Amino acid sequence: MRALAVTPIHLPESEIARRQARYDRLAPPGLRIELRDVGPAAPPALDATEDVRASEREVAATLAEADESYDVVFPDCVLDPGVPDRASSGRPRVHGLLKLAAGHLAASGERFGAVVRNEAIATELEKRLKNYGLGDYVAGIAVLDLPFEAIADTAAWNAALARAVGGLARSGADAVLNGCSAVDVEPGALPARVVDPTALALRLLTVEHGSHR
Repeated sequence: MRALAVTPIHLPESEIARRQARYDRLAPPGLRIELRDVGPAAPPALDATEDVRASEREVAATLAEADESYDVVFPDCVLDPGVPDRASSGRPRVHGLLKLAAGHLAASGERFGAVVRNEAIATELEKRLKNYGLGDYVAGIAVLDLPFEAIADTAAWNAALARAVGGLARSGADAVLNGCSAVDVEPGALPARVVDPTALALRLLTVEHGSHR
């Protein structure tokens, strides 16, 4: 299966390479993922509502340009920019990391929380989950208040994540979605299971696509 992932923001080549290597590690057998930069018209970070809306426009346009040599396309972002709230019949199929991962947790009967980098992302994530009909499964969203640079700093991100998980667990979360598609989650003894939405979504994509062959 061939997949195209589109970044939500305009990134330097070094960060594209880091994220591509992460996809190469996480992709299940039989899934090949090509990561494409969304382009210079997109913002360099998602720090405000205006950035989120601009990202959504640019990602949607790039996804729409994908040809049928790809089996699936998706944004490289847990906010699912450019992903329709409801299923579409177009080709290639447009999927969302958040829709896949959060939908799976809800279908498993788990209440879940999420951690995100800032308030703008938290607001959009909450809206997305409600639009997907998953609001009742959400135990809370914790804002880590981290700079954009922390996305590539695994130690800093995971330290902030660990501090937030306890509060979400006390609010009833069985699992916590790590609210950034480009961060590696380190294992640890935490009061709730931390879920890498990218890793989970890629496994689900492989199963879902295989069932339609």
